[in-house]
Amino acid sequence: MAYINYSRELLDKFCMDAFQKFGFTFDEARIITDVLIMSDDFGIESHGMQRLVRYHKGIESGLIHVDAKPEVVFETPISAVIDGHSGMGQLIGHKAMQLAIEKAKTAGVGIVSVKNSNHYGIAGYYARLAMDQGLIGFSCTNSEAIMVPTFGKKAMLGSNPIAVSAPAEPYPFFFDASTTVVTRGKLEMYNKMDKPIPTGWAVNKLGESSNSANEVLGNIKAHEGGGIVPLGGDTEQLGGHKGYGYGMLCELFASILSQGYTSAHTMQNGFSGICHGFMAINPAFFGDPEAIKAHFSQYLTELRESPKADGAERIYTHGEKEMEAIERVKEQGIPVNVNTLREMIDMANYLGMDPKEYFGDVKLDDTNFKSSY
Repeated sequence: MAYINYSRELLDKFCMDAFQKFGFTFDEARIITDVLIMSDDFGIESHGMQRLVRYHKGIESGLIHVDAKPEVVFETPISAVIDGHSGMGQLIGHKAMQLAIEKAKTAGVGIVSVKNSNHYGIAGYYARLAMDQGLIGFSCTNSEAIMVPTFGKKAMLGSNPIAVSAPAEPYPFFFDASTTVVTRGKLEMYNKMDKPIPTGWAVNKLGESSNSANEVLGNIKAHEGGGIVPLGGDTEQLGGHKGYGYGMLCELFASILSQGYTSAHTMQNGFSGICHGFMAINPAFFGDPEAIKAHFSQYLTELRESPKADGAERIYTHGEKEMEAIERVKEQGIPVNVNTLREMIDMANYLGMDPKEYFGDVKLDDTNFKSSY
């Protein structure tokens, strides 16, 4: 499937203009765009430009309320619960993590749980917000149910990603991963490319392995059973029950503490109800933060320099590949799938924006186009 590279600056401008056309303020569009661009910066295609169509559809259907204002409905010196009132997930998530950061700076830790939100992009963006201020950041979110629990055949949990970021040298620690084998966005990419998904990623409504992204996505949307398996697979042999458990940890911080909707009850009857969890921890409440950072950096260096398996050239620590991806983007731009590009052009036309201003006089063959609309 063909890709076309565009500069980070051009895609940034497109997103900024599009979200302001939808009615968001400049500052709000800046936050939303930053989340999307960070995803593509890091090479996480499933949550970058590819997600624009989802937000477009959510806004047009009324699932996402452009003018919603997140509200703190419960608060203590170290914790809070926010009701997102069906607003844009990135804006709600940004407010929640900033509140957690403020609490961590004064009390050592800040924990904020959110209910009634929408898809908020990559969990790692919010963990990085805390890390950028010298804190340890944690973020997680539930989503529409796509994970089939171990020994089950009906999706009951979301992809439920967990992200953690902490200061270190020469680059920060950055871990961001779903608790399913892959995310729904990955299946959407395979569906766009009309490629079979690998065996072991998902099951059909009978609980049997499926190689059809279209089948699995259709079943998820229709709530007909089946879905993506937990991290570790669909049996206990390779630890599928552990991925299932990690997904439950996410539900605990996101939907349970906020008393919001668990994954199996989100995205129904025209209402999202997605929940998030955030935490910021201040290393200064455990000692000298620079000494803690140096200690962690030393351990990460030891990991990278530890003996390699036969044939292996390198051991990575989490965050290393993302930093290298940023350098590639600076040199080569961001690769955009041609089907995603067509969706962006359609969006531009819908919003009264001139696609040529952003993408030039690009000619796309519609023969194999599979739109997510």
